[in-house]
Amino acid sequence: MNTDERLDRALASLRGLAVGDALGSQYFVPANLPLLRRREVPDGPWQWTDDTEMACSVVAVLGSHRRIDQDALAHAFADHHDFDRGYGPAVNRMLRLVREGADWREQAAGLFDGLGSWGNGAAMRIAPLGAWYADDPEQATHQAEISAYTTHQHREAVVGAMAVAAAAAMAGTPGGAPAPDALLDGVVALLPKSAVTAGLRRARDMLDYADPATVAAVLGCGRRTAAHDTVPFALWSAARSLGDFEQAFWTTAQVGGDVDTTCAIVGGVLGAGPAGAPPAGWVGQTEALPDWVPAAA
Repeated sequence: MNTDERLDRALASLRGLAVGDALGSQYFVPANLPLLRRREVPDGPWQWTDDTEMACSVVAVLGSHRRIDQDALAHAFADHHDFDRGYGPAVNRMLRLVREGADWREQAAGLFDGLGSWGNGAAMRIAPLGAWYADDPEQATHQAEISAYTTHQHREAVVGAMAVAAAAAMAGTPGGAPAPDALLDGVVALLPKSAVTAGLRRARDMLDYADPATVAAVLGCGRRTAAHDTVPFALWSAARSLGDFEQAFWTTAQVGGDVDTTCAIVGGVLGAGPAGAPPAGWVGQTEALPDWVPAAA
């Protein structure tokens, strides 16, 4: 693919991610839970969260550098950081310090007593990068790994980002997305040993399960906001419904947990493929992307 095609594919994934994020976040409001049970959407507009804001920075850096430049990405995250978007406290503090001149490498490495964050933040924002590399899943995982280290340096967080990027790359394959089992097998083949990888193997074995709640009870659904508690279920849901955004969204949202993030991941993966665009009515109710995101080619 040429650069224009890559940007268009990344923007399509970003729109899917934003819709999943913004609509998913509506179901943190108790009054909207009856709507979720009936598979109904609340009145808009729906505001997206830190998931989309950080994904916008990923696309902006790809648009300007044609790859992940860690310094540019870290400073994009810091410069566009909006405290009110729902960031976790550790990342809030880190991005503020980077904006004030601190070294992002020291800040990211120092989180959680030097272990680094194993949260799902590196995975929630990365699907558009996978879409950018839709013809090269191996490069998608490499660039996702590089991107993760700017904020998340724990092995599980890094592998979670690699997994989502690989899935989005495969979903956006120009020749057509693979079957659900082939997609998850392909993702696992690109990952190092980790709890995320083990969870994806379990997800592969549960593709024929009809009850999402049962699957979420085994794989997790982001209740701990950890990568290994989030990514396996999100990719299970995405793999089963690559051509049906609505079905994938409702399957993901109904189990609860970190709903905006699981739905952002699923929306970004589906949006990477030509058949996975969100419904136009949902796009229309979702907050517009910021004007600093590159326009469509």
